[in-house]
This record gives sequence, structure tokens and C-alpha cells, in this order.
Amino acid sequence: MIANPTVLLIAAMDTKAEPANYLRDTIESQGVSVMILDSGIRGEPDERIDITRHQVAEAAGTSLQAIRDLGHEGEAIAAMADGTTKLSIELQKQGRIHGVISLAGSMGTVVATAAMRELPIGFPKVMISTIASGYTRPFVGSSDIMMLHSIADVAGLNSILRKVLHSGGCAVAGMAKAEPPVVANDKPLVVVSNLGITEQCCTVVRHRLEEQGFEVTVFHANGSGGPNMDEVIRDGGVAAVLDMALIEIGDHLGGGLFDTGPDRGRAAVETGTPTIIATGCIDVFAAGPLEDAKKRFPGRRYHQHNAAITAVRTDESDLKRVAQHLGKIYNDASGPFQIFVPLGGFSSHDSTEGHLYEPDLPPIFARDLREAIADHIPIETLPYHINDEAFAIAIADAVIDIARK
Repeated sequence: MIANPTVLLIAAMDTKAEPANYLRDTIESQGVSVMILDSGIRGEPDERIDITRHQVAEAAGTSLQAIRDLGHEGEAIAAMADGTTKLSIELQKQGRIHGVISLAGSMGTVVATAAMRELPIGFPKVMISTIASGYTRPFVGSSDIMMLHSIADVAGLNSILRKVLHSGGCAVAGMAKAEPPVVANDKPLVVVSNLGITEQCCTVVRHRLEEQGFEVTVFHANGSGGPNMDEVIRDGGVAAVLDMALIEIGDHLGGGLFDTGPDRGRAAVETGTPTIIATGCIDVFAAGPLEDAKKRFPGRRYHQHNAAITAVRTDESDLKRVAQHLGKIYNDASGPFQIFVPLGGFSSHDSTEGHLYEPDLPPIFARDLREAIADHIPIETLPYHINDEAFAIAIADAVIDIARK
């Protein structure tokens, strides 16, 4: 257990003082000290505050009055987020705080999560927010923020909000008191993208790489995993990349749920990190519930993956766009780079046992890919399904080869 842990509580004390004080009392009742950072802009609250809004503004290189004079709430919030982030990072690096928590509506969530995203993975972060049940990707990003839905508005106190604040306060207190794990690892790191529909391949690959002395980190390519993997690649220290779930790229081109934008996959190219590409999961778009999928992608073949997600079969024109887009990304590769195409199918959906099998499409895609990819990048077409053990072994051995070279 950490001796005398302290949690940083970020709150706009002009509008959230009452619930913030309740949250502070909850955390302190668990034997954890609280440092309050006031991220508000209006007024001068008469509360116990350790880091004032004036100090936050100064950390952002300005003054509170100058921020007030901006006359633009978005710019004002951005400035307070900048100051809050800088102060939070400094406190964490100095070892003065052992966790961070905030409670807010949308504006305060922007400020607090901006700071949380810059703190290290594993450092306790809890965001109690009115918008935690909605679209949280802009706030969480590629960090490990724990989002807790406030249920009621964070305005005053009531029986519902007290329960939520108590849970969040006890959670961050427990995490702050716990000693962080000792992670000593000198194994070369391989990062891998994957989905459940290529899990058989990934399992064989992971075991083979681990047997050869590599650490393997798998990222779930569901709209956040790919960007998370790219961020790890950009941070450096990655021995090799195996990108074998490209649905996020296909969804960007076709309008699927897992769209991560045009730059997905560029990190490996721009950093020169040794990379193996296996063209998995391009046989489907990810859509919502079945009826919604039929409206968004009319006239397609569908498979209800679960109640929330429907797999929509891609066609020849979709795959050609994927091939051309991959060419735009990969042709700039300067580091070791190789592409593998499984001619027997791209996922478990695209198999003899699957519901969306199209055996004619992988060879057509391979042809289009050869036209789009520069000559200096080797493309290996193998007569296997992506989940066949032989294919998994082939790409694993290719990863081992480029990583060791």
C-alpha cells in the first residue's frame, strides 16, 4: 500500500462545489488525502481550494481575466484545459498525487479528460460525467480513463448522485492506495491488431511469438484499438508490427462504425517500424443493429454478429477502394515491410463455415492490391484462410524474421 496517498480532484468550484465537497469527503473517509484544483472560470468561490483558477490560468500562460475577456466559451475552456493539464502532469511527475478524479458536465469533462489523457497508463483516472453513457471516444482517446455516468446532473446533491459519487470516490481511493505493479520487461515488443473474427489466427501467432521470446500486445480493432496501436508505435520501442485486422480502414472508406479516419496505419510507415500486413477483416463493414444496417447499407448481405453489431459484406468495388487506399499509405514505407493476402478468406465470416463467404473476391483483391502497391513492397499470396494454422505460422515467422533483422 502507498503511504499517505493523495488524489487530485478537478472541479469547477463555482458550479460544482457542493457535489465536489461531498466527493472530497468520501475520498478522505477512505484514508486518502484530496487536493482540489478549481477549473472554473466565473466568480470567486469561497471554498477550500488547493490550486486556484488563477493558478490554472497562469499555468496556461495567461490570466483568468484574459480568459474571461475572450468572450468565447470554447477558447476559454481550451485555455483552462491547457493549464489543468500542465499542472496535473507536474504534480504526477513530482509524486505529489497518486490518482485523479473529476465530476462535471460536458465542459468540465473536456477540461479534466484533457489532463487525464496526458497522464501515464496505469495512473488512476476517474471521470464522473453526465455524458459518460454517450459518445466517449473524444474524451477517453487512447488512455485508460474510467468513465462513470453520473445518472443525474452534477448540480447540487440528491440521493442518486450521492450513490454515484460515493462509488467513484471509493474507486479512486482504492486505486490510489494500491502499489502499482512492477513491470520489468526486456523482451522485444510486437504489437498486433485483431478482431474476434480472426481470433484463431491471432492465438497461434501470439503463442509462436511468445515462445520465441517476444512480448505481444494485441489491440482490438473496434474503432479505438487501431489508433491506440498507432500511438504505441509512434512512442517508439516497438520491435515489429503485425497489422492483421484492417476493418477500421475499410470502415473509414465505406462508412462503417469502426471508422478511425484516414491516417490509420501510417504510424508504422512514418516511423520505419518493421511491419507485416495481413489483410484480414476487410470482408465486412461494421454496422449497428440489423435494421439500422439494412438502412445504411441497402441491398447487401448481412450477418447479425450480436444485438448491437451487424457485419455487412463488402463487395468487389469496396475491396478495390481498400487496395487503393493501402497503396497511398504503404507505398511510402522505408522500413522492412511485407504484405500477406489469405486467398481462402479474410475472416471467420468469409469462410465455408461463415455466413458471408465470397471465395472469388480474395484473388480479385490480390490483383487490385498488386496494382496499387509499389514494386519495392513484397506481396505474398497464400492459398489459406486467414484462420488456418499454416497462414498464422507464415505471418508469425515473417514477424520474427523482420524483428530480428
